[in-house]
Amino acid sequence: MTQLLEWIGAWPGAVLLRGSGTAWLLVDAAHILGVGLLVGAIVPLDLRLLGLFRAPPLAFIAPFLSRAAAAGVALTFVTGLWLFSMKPAEYLANNAFLWKVALLTLALANVMLQHVNRSYAQALAGGSVRLTVRLAALGSILMWLSVLVAGRWIGFV
Repeated sequence: MTQLLEWIGAWPGAVLLRGSGTAWLLVDAAHILGVGLLVGAIVPLDLRLLGLFRAPPLAFIAPFLSRAAAAGVALTFVTGLWLFSMKPAEYLANNAFLWKVALLTLALANVMLQHVNRSYAQALAGGSVRLTVRLAALGSILMWLSVLVAGRWIGFV
């Protein structure tokens, strides 16, 4: 495991971030942009699924917001791995980072379960939003906000 962590830390992208404050700033800003895109898309969708908003129709907003959230996840994942490569051993020793990874895994599993849920597809087609869909939406909001908090916590541990 030590050799793998050393290899990750020696990756040219990691060396670039450790040696250039500007590179680190830009990658970190891209990471924050990805988080903003993700949370900014998923929270309104989940609030709509919970029934806090009645318009616009789910069939209209869900595909767009889901794709926007997916773009946010992709950007955040790529930049997060890049930031991790700067100090992989330190991050793996950081409890906040470990919580973030666990919560992120749960949040992504919730997304996958929601998208294979027939009731979700029915809601998008104009049907009623069933309790399972609402519970997954509530869990989604709580999990993504927890990932966000855990991510901020990393710097304080």
